[in-house]
Amino acid sequence: MRRTIVAVTLMMLFLANYATAEPRVEKNVVYGMYSGLALLMDVHHPEKPNGYGVIFVSGSGWQAPLTYDATGLKESQIALWGPPLLRAGYTVFAINHRAAPRFHYPAAVEDTQRAVRFVRHHAKAYGVDPAHLGGVGGSSGAHLLSLIAMLGAAGNGDDPDPVNREPATLQCVVLRAAPNDMRQMIGSGALPQVVSFMELPPSNAPANEKVYTAASPIAHVSRSAPPVLLLHGDADKAVPYQQSVAMEEALRAANVPVKLVRIPGGEHGANFVVAGGGKPNPEWPDFLSEMVGWLDQHLKTASASAGR
Repeated sequence: MRRTIVAVTLMMLFLANYATAEPRVEKNVVYGMYSGLALLMDVHHPEKPNGYGVIFVSGSGWQAPLTYDATGLKESQIALWGPPLLRAGYTVFAINHRAAPRFHYPAAVEDTQRAVRFVRHHAKAYGVDPAHLGGVGGSSGAHLLSLIAMLGAAGNGDDPDPVNREPATLQCVVLRAAPNDMRQMIGSGALPQVVSFMELPPSNAPANEKVYTAASPIAHVSRSAPPVLLLHGDADKAVPYQQSVAMEEALRAANVPVKLVRIPGGEHGANFVVAGGGKPNPEWPDFLSEMVGWLDQHLKTASASAGR
């Protein structure tokens, strides 16, 4: 009888440990409030955490549907990009952000910065190192991560909210089809959502040029920028491949670690094919492995300082 009880107890402990080790998702964590509107993220916990966190921002054209049943941005594209990150041990923070047509630049930028500050402030609770945070995003999400990575905003030491006292810095980023120069995107006919995202009056061209420059990651490149992996299809009609070519050149000129992975014939989509247009070419570079390899190489060896 005693042996039976011991065996059952051991089995229960095993099952409890097994259950807690399984990947799990912590849904709808509030990382900020804007005028009573909750900013939400989903925290994806890996089976075997490696102690590093990655902020994930999906591509959406900076847009979100205005309906109660709309799928959150945090749930878009994570099914493709999340699993390899989780298998590698990264804790993934997939975020919603304010979006057009209701909100416009710089709302989404500020929200992404807030998400980074929130994760850094609560890093201990999530089991991640606040000095080693990465970012992964595609298209408009890549633009947001690229911009905040280049800006490297410091924390506001006088802010009454302790979250806002944290720096909005990233130590490594992976960017798929990122619009890195908004000046080139406006008026090009590519990714028309840029216009609604920026929402600037066409009558004030000089002032608009300053805003486009401020919203362009390439305009903020400096030697203190974190390592950047660029993934881009050379047949992308929404965000021209040249956007990543120019960004690579700017980063190299600033002596920032950078790599551009060209997807031959790749178009604009989460897996480099147009939505509903088929499957990735098996001869393409393994872009998901490139992502994990870049994070492993650079995020784990990032500066011990949470700043840059």
